[in-house]
Amino acid sequence: MLHHMIASGPRPVAPFSHAVEVDGWVFITGQMPTNPEAPDAPLPEGIEAQTRRVVENLQIVLGGVGLGLEHVTMARIYLTQFERDYAALNALWPSFFAPGKLPARTTIGVTALAVGALVEIDLIAKRL
Repeated sequence: MLHHMIASGPRPVAPFSHAVEVDGWVFITGQMPTNPEAPDAPLPEGIEAQTRRVVENLQIVLGGVGLGLEHVTMARIYLTQFERDYAALNALWPSFFAPGKLPARTTIGVTALAVGALVEIDLIAKRL
């Protein structure tokens, strides 16, 4: 088992590894819409901007272990304003992946997320 901390990755908001790898499977910890270069800066405004920042952070972690979004098999998305933000998330989500290559996904409404975020996403990826 390999525990990965990515030097250029987002500052963890709790005690965890950015990713843990077992037998070619890589489990990416849920990322927040924080800026790795300015972790105490205000979060982006709105679900679209926060989702883009979260995906950028996930790409940093994936890149740090030599993978990309094309390796993602499963995504779990957590929304604090599910009814308000679900449609906007769904409209944006396909833009991160090649056509016809969307990962499996679960989206869950939650009461709150760390740092007051609107969205958090974790991933499971597989080395090819």
